[in-house]
Amino acid sequence: MLLVADVGNTNTTIGVFDGGRLRVSWRLTSRREQTADEYGVFIETLLRTRGIQPQDVTGIAISNVVPPVQQTLEGMCEKYFARTAFFVEPGVNTGLVLAVENPREVGPDRILGAVAGEALYGAPLIVIDFGTATTFNCVNARREFIGGAIAPGLGISVEALISRAARLFRVELVQPPQAIGRDTITNIQSGIVYGWAGLVDGIVDRMKHEMGGAPAVVATGGLVSLIAGVTRSIQHVNPDLKLEGLRLLYERAGGAR
Repeated sequence: MLLVADVGNTNTTIGVFDGGRLRVSWRLTSRREQTADEYGVFIETLLRTRGIQPQDVTGIAISNVVPPVQQTLEGMCEKYFARTAFFVEPGVNTGLVLAVENPREVGPDRILGAVAGEALYGAPLIVIDFGTATTFNCVNARREFIGGAIAPGLGISVEALISRAARLFRVELVQPPQAIGRDTITNIQSGIVYGWAGLVDGIVDRMKHEMGGAPAVVATGGLVSLIAGVTRSIQHVNPDLKLEGLRLLYERAGGAR
């Protein structure tokens, strides 16, 4: 079985593939201060709740955008699974042509979405990832990553709004019944949900014009379910897209180590 982990600034998604099938996955809060032992014990416990023993893991693939935890993750894999993890490194081991000014600056999480999106939905392609940031990742008809856009994420935008506006407060992030809010709660919900839908559609329209043709538009990330249903541009929703990307890159690199 292949253990995969997509370590982000806000959340860490862990999954287990049995062959080409994602058997189980979990979305957890990222904690930079965790030790290798804490990671190891916690992941072992998660696996055992689903009847998976540590010795069942024959390979590990990780995407990490939090440099301070890199050594911790490496140590955890060696100590608790006796495996050297495969880490995604932009421009080195992805097999994806990065047709941008500085390939090493492209985050591994963006590469995962592009690789899996192209494999599952074809090219050209636009992948939107709703995470700590909202990223737009473009693959042209030649299957090259050509760049995209980075916007603030929904969560940090709400936090910024609340922290700078004394009379506003946190609300549940759900789709309000209409765009015109009738109280403070629905006003904030409308601005966030419909505002982000407008941002997505506006950027996608511009990207489609620049790319030509008719790129498929795929959305993923922790907050994808909140926005996907109120946009007109998103065609496919795949919450596990980046985990699929980890599996594909691991297999292309030669499989178990």
